[in-house]
Amino acid sequence: MKKNPLSVFEEEAPEVASAFNQLISSLIKTQGLDAKTKQLLYIGMKIVTGDYIAVKYHVPMAKKAGASRDEIKDTVLMTLTVIGLKGITHTMSDVLEIYDNTEI
Repeated sequence: MKKNPLSVFEEEAPEVASAFNQLISSLIKTQGLDAKTKQLLYIGMKIVTGDYIAVKYHVPMAKKAGASRDEIKDTVLMTLTVIGLKGITHTMSDVLEIYDNTEI
């Protein structure tokens, strides 16, 4: 079984991982966007950049922050304007399944 990529990052480059985690903590604390909106944006950006592993981790975070199934679905659909069907074909099914199976 593959290790969690973030765990490997923290084990192999602890100082860099710590700095990265501090950056994330700082971004979480900004006040311009609420937590749900930040997660939805993050999901969309990660789909567009092809980071599908991150998408799978952030869907439950978005749901826990209050995102509805339709908001998650619309976030995936918005990627059509940037990368065409690739975002839909690579993520829609998994994203909705993860959402549906996430308990809050």
